[in-house]
Amino acid sequence: MAIGGALSIGLIGIKAFIIQVQAFISPGLPYFSIIGLPDASLSEARERVKSACHACGLRWPETRVTVNLSPASMPKRGSSHDLAIAASVLSAAGAIPPDCLNEVVVIGEVNLDGTVLPVNGLLPIMLHAKERGLRRMVVPYANLDEASLVDGPQVIGVRHVGELIEMMGGSARYQMPHDLPVGEQPRQPVFDASHPGDMAEVIGQAEAKKALEVAAAGGHHLLMVGPPGSGKTMLASRLPGIMSPLNEREQLEVASIRSLCGTLQHYGISDVPPFEAPHHTASCPSLVGGGSGLAQPGAISRAHCGILFMDEAPEFSTRALQTLREPLESGHVVLTRSGGTTYYPADFQLVMAANPCPCGFDYGTGERCTCRERDRMRYFSRLSGPILDRIDIQITVPPVTTLLAADTVPAEPSARIRERVIQARHTAQERFARHGWSCNAQASGSWLRDHTSRAALQVIDRALNRERLSLRGADRSMRLAWTLADLSGADSPTPDHMFTAIGLRTEDRP
Repeated sequence: MAIGGALSIGLIGIKAFIIQVQAFISPGLPYFSIIGLPDASLSEARERVKSACHACGLRWPETRVTVNLSPASMPKRGSSHDLAIAASVLSAAGAIPPDCLNEVVVIGEVNLDGTVLPVNGLLPIMLHAKERGLRRMVVPYANLDEASLVDGPQVIGVRHVGELIEMMGGSARYQMPHDLPVGEQPRQPVFDASHPGDMAEVIGQAEAKKALEVAAAGGHHLLMVGPPGSGKTMLASRLPGIMSPLNEREQLEVASIRSLCGTLQHYGISDVPPFEAPHHTASCPSLVGGGSGLAQPGAISRAHCGILFMDEAPEFSTRALQTLREPLESGHVVLTRSGGTTYYPADFQLVMAANPCPCGFDYGTGERCTCRERDRMRYFSRLSGPILDRIDIQITVPPVTTLLAADTVPAEPSARIRERVIQARHTAQERFARHGWSCNAQASGSWLRDHTSRAALQVIDRALNRERLSLRGADRSMRLAWTLADLSGADSPTPDHMFTAIGLRTEDRP
């Protein structure tokens, strides 16, 4: 009887856990089994690992081989455990010393020819290994850039199972494919990160730009309604450029989600908030997350700490729009599927853009509009009251009527707006330091009512009495007023700030 072992790390969502991989070689008819709640792709590791070991010049045990993945109660998925399974079998077979893999995490997908392929989700795996005090990790060579983002564990990159065998004191006969990278391991990651455009490129729309500045400073949701070509999409795409930069915790959370999605190599770890813009035909699973087995991140999780932009918002299905209600309040999404339950953060700012009617020309006199009244009512009915009640700022973006204004009034660049936003955010963070809130949009209603002046609250009361606001709308208007006060340098909102906040929230739509 021989038992070999190795360590791996599994993921449920972005939550990681240690997996102890044990291989048991026992007398019996030749058979290779993997137990411990593996999914289909992990069960297929039997053929990949067996072929890879043959490719290293090693003889596969002609007896019964059982691999257990512990804890057995946790579901395991994906091919990232292939290399750990191969290492445990090699250890049990005596191809490598049995104690060489103690406290070593082994991650990687194995190809039939023994090559080690990169995996998704390595960043949250590395962060968990660092948190648990694990000091050595073996990862695919192609993942070294991503692994170098986390200080602490010693990381070794391998391109072939044969390299792992030789590294651990064994001997192997293998041929390295010519298309694999050779030479020194990269020291610094090189990423291609995209940057948002500048707000100065948008002609006119001073009021809309001010509304975006308020949204960025306070973390408020925003709806823009206007005719085609008025600049709604252009304004929204430049919102990340005026937002406060992400702090270290937020950067790691965003990067972990991107790592799980396989897009981290494009973005890297950046302090620019993410920007997700799903098409209006997007399904509910593509928005909130889905897939077979354990659910994968959707657009709302990829927009965590950033912007979820829904252009042509009334064209989204009613069901898709309703799925946003809970994440907008809770800041996370919990998805239960047949393979288990996953948790993903989804603390995003929602920005919606819409035409005034299906044809887009129901503005001004409405002479060009060809829509029937019933069609106009049905168009906006998808944006139900509960959804609109959660959107703090609702503005009209009128058409641009002149290009000459750009010559007389220079447009303000994003960098200057961003300075004011950062200062306002800093003021809010100092005010809410003991509560753990980072912006005014997170402040509780009780705190707002206790710290807002009586004169400003009277403005809210009058709006409530005239049914211009719901109770939720009153709290959101107070949050807007505090953001306006922060941007103006005031210690607390004045009645004028409250009037402006209510106007930003309740402006009549076409």
